Amino acid sequence: MAKIVGLDLGGNSINVTAYDGQSFLIEQMAELPSLVTQGPATCIGQLRSAFEKALELTGWSASEVDAVGLDTPGPISADGVLCSKGATNFSTEAYWNYDLRGALSANLGLPVTFLNDGNAAALYAHWRRYGHDVKKTSVSLIVGTGLGGGVVANGSVLVGRVGFAAELGHVTLPGDWYPHGTIPARCNCGKNSDLESIASLTGIELNLLPYFLPKFSGHPLADLPIKDAAKKVRGLAEKGDELSRTVFRAQAWALGAHIDQMINVFDPDAIFIGGGVIEASEDLKNWYLAMIRESIPFRDEQRDLEIAIVPDGDKAGARGAAVFAYQSTL
Repeated sequence: MAKIVGLDLGGNSINVTAYDGQSFLIEQMAELPSLVTQGPATCIGQLRSAFEKALELTGWSASEVDAVGLDTPGPISADGVLCSKGATNFSTEAYWNYDLRGALSANLGLPVTFLNDGNAAALYAHWRRYGHDVKKTSVSLIVGTGLGGGVVANGSVLVGRVGFAAELGHVTLPGDWYPHGTIPARCNCGKNSDLESIASLTGIELNLLPYFLPKFSGHPLADLPIKDAAKKVRGLAEKGDELSRTVFRAQAWALGAHIDQMINVFDPDAIFIGGGVIEASEDLKNWYLAMIRESIPFRDEQRDLEIAIVPDGDKAGARGAAVFAYQSTL
């Protein structure tokens, strides 16, 4: 049996898991504060504490651990080196060009592998559905504050030359993605009309609410600051609010258009959808998935494509990082 620790490093917390090559040994959500804003030294210290928490929960000793899998939001290199101007959650100058993976490996005295968080969640979704079957291919889309993603081809997650593979949120949408006109959309990355500019919480704030609110005169969200209003859309959509459902229907059109592109590039065995909207009520979740499927211009031969949910919510990143570390030790 292998002994692998998985660590999912986010802006607020570190999620912890442990994997023995067959199953995950920490069922509950195990978290510690990440304290990333206090600088690299503190962050690495918290990662070490998270590693020690995994040992406490499994009864393993540090000397028994084969490897540690780390994941965090990008942009960050395939080797776990933050970009020249930092990255999501790591914007201060101390993190510029910082070797996050190498620093953790030196601190723990163990091999550490790295994936960005979208790739890690994608790998876990694929593993849960197909195990280590090298014949299967899947695409995952994680709809959150931004839009992360991942592609698993022939059983392996695509990382890319410098680690930027499957930045699916920044793929430009086709010009006719929305069937009822044109929605002006800009992304925080600087691009116009990419997938993240529509299918994300940021997309709701920057583009979808400004576009749709004037069409719903007297709607209570119009009285709120736009950032606060965007955070209430999911809850209102669960209650059947027409504006909020219209916002999510637009996201479904965008996701459908993007999935059509992915089908024609990869011909995958499955598409996995994750993120905040999937953690909503069963009614909204099922409606959203149905709207996505309805929006895809399938060929007859493609209509049986599986569209499923990334399992286990916030645990998926750490678990995917652990699976990747396990694969890297084989």
